Amino acid sequence: GILEKIRLCLIKKLLPHLEGRRNYHEEFASSTSFHGVHNIVHTQSKARRVLWLLIVAGCLAIVIWQICSRFIYYFSWPTTTTVVVQYVENIKFPAVTFCNLNRFQAHAVSNLKVIFLIWNIVSAILQKFVVEDKYSPELNDFLLGNQNFSIKEFTRKNGFYLNSSTLLECDFFGKPCYPQDFEHVFTEYGNCFTFNHNDLSARRVSLSGRGLHLLFDVQQDKFTDEPALGYTDAGITFVIHSPQELPRFDGLGLLTPVGMHAQVAIRQLKSIIQEYPWGECKPDIKLQYHKIYSTNGCLLECKARYIQDWCGCLPFILPGNGTECDLLKFYKCVYPAVYYIEIKGLCTVGTHNSTCPVPCEETDYPTTVTYSSFGGEKAIKYFSTKLKKSPEYIRQNLVRIEIKYHDLSYKITQQQKALTISELLADVGGQLGLFCGASMITIIELLEYIFTNFCWMCIFLLLKAPEMPQWNNPSQNQATHKEKKRGIQEC
Repeated sequence: GILEKIRLCLIKKLLPHLEGRRNYHEEFASSTSFHGVHNIVHTQSKARRVLWLLIVAGCLAIVIWQICSRFIYYFSWPTTTTVVVQYVENIKFPAVTFCNLNRFQAHAVSNLKVIFLIWNIVSAILQKFVVEDKYSPELNDFLLGNQNFSIKEFTRKNGFYLNSSTLLECDFFGKPCYPQDFEHVFTEYGNCFTFNHNDLSARRVSLSGRGLHLLFDVQQDKFTDEPALGYTDAGITFVIHSPQELPRFDGLGLLTPVGMHAQVAIRQLKSIIQEYPWGECKPDIKLQYHKIYSTNGCLLECKARYIQDWCGCLPFILPGNGTECDLLKFYKCVYPAVYYIEIKGLCTVGTHNSTCPVPCEETDYPTTVTYSSFGGEKAIKYFSTKLKKSPEYIRQNLVRIEIKYHDLSYKITQQQKALTISELLADVGGQLGLFCGASMITIIELLEYIFTNFCWMCIFLLLKAPEMPQWNNPSQNQATHKEKKRGIQEC
């Protein structure tokens, strides 16, 4: 039947005779570009044949070992780090956010000490703060009696302000600057002000040693904080950051106490991280309320999403467009929600699998700060006459800050792949060529040889398959039986 026809076709057309197959093997051994094989086949001496067999087998084993080791190394996703220092004629100046260590005006909180506790509850989203149980009755009484109280507006109106009385001098690269050049922002220190914020065109400096010069009057008699909560210092705190990023004071803020002159030398450091699996960054992550991705911005948006879902409102210090949370929701829902988010690790940072992995590109500003006492005797007399204040007031309230570039250069720290695909192929090809004299053509020859022998093996298996029984119609079976019976009778 059909199977027999297939057998005949395979035997006549596809399956060569034994002599033809033997000639094919000899021809392959003689013509292949895989070095050493023809010496095994055509050498008449058995000793030389065994020697060449050992040589080819040893080289093949070394090649397999080397190639496996290169693939194992490649799939360990290795990286190298290069550091490049680039010198330029001018360089962008970073953003600088300034805050007074004393957050509120004294007259506004003289009879309202609970404001410090309320603001700490609000700012706990940005900086961890635990409210002790002894303050709970006082907080509950205030919140129940002042449900329409807005800590946001209270802080904006009665917190630290920036005007000609608190910013006595401002100079950027030889040109005067004014309080209007600073943008207001809320941080854990209340009202803060950012110079060179993202809405302005990029400010540049073209000479090292010159930058931003400021003279602040912290006005200790007008602004105060609560020593019982750990706020015991007086002066200005500031953080240097990229204009596209939000200021982050937690662990990054620099402090300048009153009566001191701080000189800050900055450098620009750009870090480029490889994407997963070589590095930890994810280039496809985009933030909804920030132009560029940053770990801190992602963390704030993550907290905002959870709080929006759980409390039905959004704290004003988090990015978003939700309904602003009132004080009661801050205390009853938002504050416990932040604690739960941190305990359960719902918003994690750092690795590829975390909620907010590291950015693929990041700009930092390492600083070197030196301090000196503010003003000599003549300078004290000069400012005392100019401001009509006593020398003691000058020493207890004035803060001078100078921020400048160390040099006109920036350092690029770039994470690179230690082994790329092309380098892996080059390594594999080099090992094959060194030990076996093989190339891509050789591999194709071997594949063709293996495929041909595989087809012959399949044909052999088909030829050894049992014959398929023929199933005919019952009428045909009966007719065949009658013919056989008639033949037997005739016989």
